[in-house]
Amino acid sequence: MNSWDLRRLRILHELEQRVTLAAVATALGYSPSAISQQLAVLEKEAGVPLLEKAGRGVRLTDAGRLLAHHAGVLIAATEAAQADLDSLSGDVRGTVRAGGLQSATRRVLIPVLADIQVERPAVRFEISELELEQALPELKLGSLDLVISDEYSGHPRPRPPGLRHEVLMDETLKIVLPAEHPLAADDQPVSIAALRDEVWVASASGTGHHELVVAACRSRGGFDPDVRHRSNDADVQLALIRSTGAVGLLPALTLLANNPALAVREVIDSPLVTRQLLMLTRDRPPGPALDAVLTAVRRQVGRLAHQVHGQVLPGQ
Repeated sequence: MNSWDLRRLRILHELEQRVTLAAVATALGYSPSAISQQLAVLEKEAGVPLLEKAGRGVRLTDAGRLLAHHAGVLIAATEAAQADLDSLSGDVRGTVRAGGLQSATRRVLIPVLADIQVERPAVRFEISELELEQALPELKLGSLDLVISDEYSGHPRPRPPGLRHEVLMDETLKIVLPAEHPLAADDQPVSIAALRDEVWVASASGTGHHELVVAACRSRGGFDPDVRHRSNDADVQLALIRSTGAVGLLPALTLLANNPALAVREVIDSPLVTRQLLMLTRDRPPGPALDAVLTAVRRQVGRLAHQVHGQVLPGQ
């Protein structure tokens, strides 16, 4: 009976997900030659070919895919066992790695880091600003422990198996105008159709926000917006609106700082254009360190919800 080395099994599992030896080496911090050596040892232990040549690279054989599947099960069981032991000890320590989109990183994860440093100094909390497309594979593989993402109305995100999705917050999108714009002269809601001839700002093509802006203009205004400026940074979008006279459709969470150069208006069209803030974790009980971070995230989102729904936004 083989005594499996969990580290080598993890390499095989990573190769199944990341496809290339170079990608596995980058993710795990080894050289490609070291990864190849470890897989050769694992193949010898298994007694059957796990890899085969595929062009200039390699791919898993049927036996390799089978063992990679079992490796995933063993890795998950090991993590669950460690979480249970940590819970019994009552010792809240360890590393938690989080990823989030720009506004969530700024408004949620950074304040949570400040709280955790005071409340749980033995917890090492690491943050990376990532779009969901980058973050999901890392979350599934265990390189991240939680991800804060978003989902726009009419544009659902994928729901991969093995992950838990928790809705943290619902927020409406607002039309953002330069303060001197004619439609900003009063406090009335603005129809998207009235912005047919404007220059628009949005996130990069292919993102949920960009698709939402285009879809909202088409369905509610009957036009394709002139999206002339693109940035995934909400502050850059706001600067473009302020400086160039463009207009935008942005979530309330990105508009918490008052700016007299901007006017924020409700969207008059119905139904409301909304965004959900989501928290994603692997679908298993969290250990004490991750549980402490999740509690802090929910608390911070509660503060934000109060601010978003209770404050007067700029220009209103």
